[in-house]
Amino acid sequence: ADLLEETYEALAALDADDPQALCEELGDLLLHIFLQAQIASEEGEFALADVVRGIHTKIVRRHPHVFGDLALADEQAVLQNWEKLKSAEREANGQPHKGVLDGISLAQPALAQAQAYQKRAARVGFDWPEREGVWRKLQEELAEFVQAGTPEERQAEFGDVLFSLVNLARWDKVDAETALREANARFRARFAYIEQQAASQGRTLQEMSLDEMDALWNEAKRMQE
Repeated sequence: ADLLEETYEALAALDADDPQALCEELGDLLLHIFLQAQIASEEGEFALADVVRGIHTKIVRRHPHVFGDLALADEQAVLQNWEKLKSAEREANGQPHKGVLDGISLAQPALAQAQAYQKRAARVGFDWPEREGVWRKLQEELAEFVQAGTPEERQAEFGDVLFSLVNLARWDKVDAETALREANARFRARFAYIEQQAASQGRTLQEMSLDEMDALWNEAKRMQE
């Protein structure tokens, strides 16, 4: 839990474009890595040097187009070759066959998980041939959500809408999780501005009309542009 929290704090520093905070948060992440490696070393499992050696070997092995002579046509070919290499590694190590989507963390946020599923499926060719198909699918899912009758149907269809939106983001090279975090930050900043302006007038939000709050919201939005 602490490692996940520190990871989110590092992401927040990245989103805020704050190098000093990022430096501090990366240090916190390193501390957790060193701590886990030390615990494993004391239990005779592995040492920090094994971690470094392992990732170095993996990066070189899985990038023959960078560190070797393999020529690959495009990014899609690179990703497909990556999956082939991973599968070959598992077979060489005597590990049981894993599905394409296995190994994607179930603990990560849902938007990030959806995008990871879609990227992994696309690597083996399970993807729309063009962006227009992704857009039509989103419209189809929106229509099904509108027509849903029960709460259970609405929840399922809304999930499909979100999944399709994430896929559209992937096609447009937008990180869905980052985009939503940034939208949340904008909402929080604008709402805080409304609260500050209300307080400066000696009023509470409950005493303001929706039109007044909307006007302040738009004012805050203009200030962010």
